[in-house]
Amino acid sequence: MNIFHFLWRNVMHRKILSILTALSITLTIALIIVLLQASEGVEQSAQKGYGPFELTLGSKGSQTQLVLNTYYHVGSPGGNIPLQMLHDLKNEQEVANAFAMTAGDSYNGYPIVGLEPSYFFTRYSDHSLIAGGMYNKTGEAVVGSHVANMLGLHVGDTFHGSHGLVHGSGDSFDTTSDNHEEQHDEPDHEHFEYQIVGILPPLGTADDRAVFTTVDYAWHVHGITHDEDKQITAILVQPKSLLGAQMIKNKYNQRIDVQAVYTSKAVADVVNVVDQGTELVQFVSILCVVLAAISLLLSLTSVVTERKKDVGLMRLIGKSRQYVWSVLIGEGLFLTAIGAIAGLLLGHLVTYFFASSILEWSGVHVDALRFVPGEGRLLLGALLVGFVASIGPAWKVYRVDSLQLFRS
Repeated sequence: MNIFHFLWRNVMHRKILSILTALSITLTIALIIVLLQASEGVEQSAQKGYGPFELTLGSKGSQTQLVLNTYYHVGSPGGNIPLQMLHDLKNEQEVANAFAMTAGDSYNGYPIVGLEPSYFFTRYSDHSLIAGGMYNKTGEAVVGSHVANMLGLHVGDTFHGSHGLVHGSGDSFDTTSDNHEEQHDEPDHEHFEYQIVGILPPLGTADDRAVFTTVDYAWHVHGITHDEDKQITAILVQPKSLLGAQMIKNKYNQRIDVQAVYTSKAVADVVNVVDQGTELVQFVSILCVVLAAISLLLSLTSVVTERKKDVGLMRLIGKSRQYVWSVLIGEGLFLTAIGAIAGLLLGHLVTYFFASSILEWSGVHVDALRFVPGEGRLLLGALLVGFVASIGPAWKVYRVDSLQLFRS
């Protein structure tokens, strides 16, 4: 009988206790995996969440709100700024690209964002779409891959927007082959119809959960015709250099109707807040690890008497001390390995099922099919904990004299 078969029989001999022990390890590992996946998602979103746009201009108020709404489509816009601001920025020598953004409306809870089509080419380089093409005129729209999947949208569908982030609005969409009854809650949006002309590929950013159209959509929806009345929500600025970014920031912060913020700093402030919450979860995870180790220790200690008889028998039939030691330590490692592997799979499965909800709620992408760097260290750490927890019970049995045991 090889050692692995022997370990399996030992574990199955105490089936209920072994299952409970492995389950405690599984749940602990799964919790930590979900935490690692979420943390990695936040880090990745922070790194590529705003692309090359190091400066963001918007109305006076919260810098965090401005950046989160502009790049992550979270929350509502803080206010508007004059369209003239865009023209002024484009005339700045230190500005490589500047794109106006209009926001404030939604379709079924997904934000409708007005942006120039060249924004996508500047940020993502790749011009290809899953289907259709980019919008060119007022009323045309492209939808993010997540929106298309969640709502079952296709090129050619039409819809009406709602003011604000209205979830589950009564607006319906039409297809060329199947027209649905339309119900409109807001008169000022009823007359304006969008037609989907393209579906964006998965971009790995919050843009996957938004609907994009021309900048002037908001003016048409609300009947604004005079240039002096036209306003925009924010301006995304790609500076030519860091020195140029500082010059632009200082210049426009002197105005009373606008603020210029470093995008990276505002994102870093959000990540720091998230990290503080993560520390609390990590503390809970450490407690779970300790409890799992105690559970394993109790499981192995509870069968010390039975293990003494097994060891005595193995020594009498000629098994070496190294073999006996391997069996005793191996039982703890075997249970730990089963729990760790099951926890790894469970953690990724849970992350996979909640990835869409996380994207909906926070605009953060979590890739459940990707292994993050900390997972390897986690598995090695779990095996180390299992080894340490096994030493005490194993040593207590290992040092028993087999002949003395059977004489008694």
